[in-house]
Amino acid sequence: MGGIEIPGWAWLVPCALVPVVLLNLGVAWLGDTQVSPLSFSFLQTKARALGAYVAHRPECVLDGHPPLEPLIEDTERRHGIPPGLLKALIQVESETRVHRISPAGAMGPGQLMPDTAALMRVEDPFDPAPSVNASGRYLAEQLRRFRDVRLAVAAYNAGPGSVNGRVPRNGETEFYVAKVLAAYEHTKPKAPVVARRPAAEAPAKAAPAKTAPAARASAKAPVAHATPKAPATPAAARKAPPSSATVRPPAAKVTAPEKKPVLASARKPAASH
Repeated sequence: MGGIEIPGWAWLVPCALVPVVLLNLGVAWLGDTQVSPLSFSFLQTKARALGAYVAHRPECVLDGHPPLEPLIEDTERRHGIPPGLLKALIQVESETRVHRISPAGAMGPGQLMPDTAALMRVEDPFDPAPSVNASGRYLAEQLRRFRDVRLAVAAYNAGPGSVNGRVPRNGETEFYVAKVLAAYEHTKPKAPVVARRPAAEAPAKAAPAKTAPAARASAKAPVAHATPKAPATPAAARKAPPSSATVRPPAAKVTAPEKKPVLASARKPAASH
């Protein structure tokens, strides 16, 4: 061709690429996900997921599927999962899309891998009721095993064998756990807010009941005048001398002139008649 001779084995390369490209395009289109057409990872798993989708799709073309939220809440109650945790996990896994297929071949709302679906005895991972129930059972099993929400969510994503007392650092699980916990903050029930009455509106305490003598005394007591009386000053204050600024000199005492005794020689003789 154009003076260039192409060996016969070179034609095998495009022939081998065509099935891979078609498989990835089918997963991206039917599974509503993003995957590279030349991705060679999880080929067998993606092929099994496409086969399960083709087998399921005719059943829901006319009938559709019921809402997922009641199924999720019922599954949480049945398996003792903290309210809102399974809902947050499904939101992160599939954005509540029933026919979602991941680039790794996980299926359904809870994104069950084919081997996990077979282990949980789920024949159709795209059927919401058994798929959500299987996801709830698997999550509840991890919660009982690790007794920690973070580790249970990490085991759901990476497998329980990858969790050794901490969240695996594999470039995916640590971000997955953070997303689920962030979604869980919005899906878990809010604590009821108790409204407190302001202090001004608090009911006044009832005055203690008066005894009979005190009641009679108060009845006989005269009515106080409107003008308030000056507060009584303590005895020490009354006896204290006034300050130097207000001390006035004592008033001079006026005394009568002292009468001097009159001597007999000085008296005038009495008048003689």
